[in-house]
Amino acid sequence: MRESSYPLVSVQDALAMIQRQVALLPVGVVALPDALGLTLAADVHAPGAQPPFPASLVDGYALRAADGHAPRRLIGEQMAGYVAELTVAPGTTVRITTGAPIPSGADAVVMVERADELDGLVTPHPGQPLHPGLGIRPIGSDVRMGDRVLAAGQTLGPAELGMLASLGIDRAPVHRRPVVGVFSTGDELLEPGQPLGPGQIYDSNRPTLLAAVVRAGGQPLDLGIVRDRPGELERALMAGLAAADLLVTSGGVSMGELDLLKPLLADWGQVHFGRVRIKPGKPLTFATLPGRGADGAIDPAQPARPIFALPGNPVSSLVTFQLFVRPAIRRMLGHSAVGLPQIVATLGQSFQLDPERPEFHRVTLRRAEDRFVALSTGSQASSRLLSASGADGLLVLEQAEGILPAGAQRPVLLLDGAWWDG
Repeated sequence: MRESSYPLVSVQDALAMIQRQVALLPVGVVALPDALGLTLAADVHAPGAQPPFPASLVDGYALRAADGHAPRRLIGEQMAGYVAELTVAPGTTVRITTGAPIPSGADAVVMVERADELDGLVTPHPGQPLHPGLGIRPIGSDVRMGDRVLAAGQTLGPAELGMLASLGIDRAPVHRRPVVGVFSTGDELLEPGQPLGPGQIYDSNRPTLLAAVVRAGGQPLDLGIVRDRPGELERALMAGLAAADLLVTSGGVSMGELDLLKPLLADWGQVHFGRVRIKPGKPLTFATLPGRGADGAIDPAQPARPIFALPGNPVSSLVTFQLFVRPAIRRMLGHSAVGLPQIVATLGQSFQLDPERPEFHRVTLRRAEDRFVALSTGSQASSRLLSASGADGLLVLEQAEGILPAGAQRPVLLLDGAWWDG
C-alpha cells in the first residue's frame, strides 16, 4: 500500500502552526452597515458629549422645582428635534416630550401621569417629590467628550454600531473581511441540478464550505469544480492566489493516483502539515504559497496565502473546516477568541472510543435541569453528511480503548448557528 510521507500531527500542534502562519488583514475604514461582525482596529473616543444638551427623560411638564405643588400656567410645548423660544418663569410650565431639550428656566420634569392639566393650568400631584434634576438627563450623562467608548479588538455588533451612530460616527476602522476562495476537485463531481451520469456525484462540499465561510465572517469566492486534468489544478490555484486572501479546497489530498494537490502545494510553497491525528479528517493539509498577480506570476509584494486542502468526504471536509479553517478566518478578522465555544455535556448514551485517533463526534444537545445532555446524530461515516445536519456540536472523544458509558462528562464544541445562539 502507498503510504504518506507526512507525519501525523496532533490537533493542538496543527492549530499552533496555523496561528503562526496566519496574520491579521490590513486595516480599512468602512461604512457602519458594512461593519457588522468586524473587529475594530483602533480605539474610538467620543467626539462630543452624549446627550449634547439637557434632555427630558419622560413625556411630561418642564417646570421649576422651587414652585412646589401649586398650579402652573401652561405657556407652550417643547418637542424633540428643535429648541422652542420658551422660558419657564416662576408659576409657569411647558409641556415636553421624551428626549426634547429642557427649556430655559426649568430644572425638573414631572411625568404626565403625575400631574393634572385643567383649563391651562398644570398641578403636580401632592405625592410627587420635586427637586432639581428630576426627570432630566444632563449633558454628558451617557458619554463625556473624549471618553473611550469602544476598544480596539472589539467586535462590532448591533449595540456597538448604534453607539457609533449616536455619536455621529458613520465609518469605522476595522480589519476587513478575508476573501476566501473555495473549489472542489474531481472528475466525478457535478453541479446540483444537472442529470447524473455513470459514476458521478453532486458536489456538496463547495456549497457547504461557501456557507461556512459566511458563517465564520469571511467573504466567499466560488472558484468552481476543478477537473483531474493536466493544467486545471495549476490554473485554479493561480486564480485563487491572485483573488483570495485564503484558499480552501476539498478532495485530492489522500493517496490515490489522481490526488495531485499535495505534491503541487509542496512544489509551489511550503506544506506545514499533511496529516492530522483526528477522526474524521486525517488527510487535512495546510500550506502557504506566495501571492500572485492577475497574470499568474508570483508577486513579492503580496503576503503568503494560507491554503487548507480538506478531505473530499463531506463530513471530514466540514468538520475540519470548523476546527481549523474557521479559526484562521477569525484570526484574520482580528478576533481574540478564534475557536468554537465549548461547554461540558453529560453523555446521554454510551460512545465507542477510537484507540488510534481522537474523534469529534457530531451530537445534538438537550437541556436536562442544570446540564446539557449529548446524543449522537447516528452513523458517523465521513461520507454521511446527514450526521452533520442538525448537529449542535462536536463531542470531543479522547484517543483510547473502550467505551464511555452514559452519564460520563466530556467537552462539546458548539457549532455556529446552533439552537442556543441568541
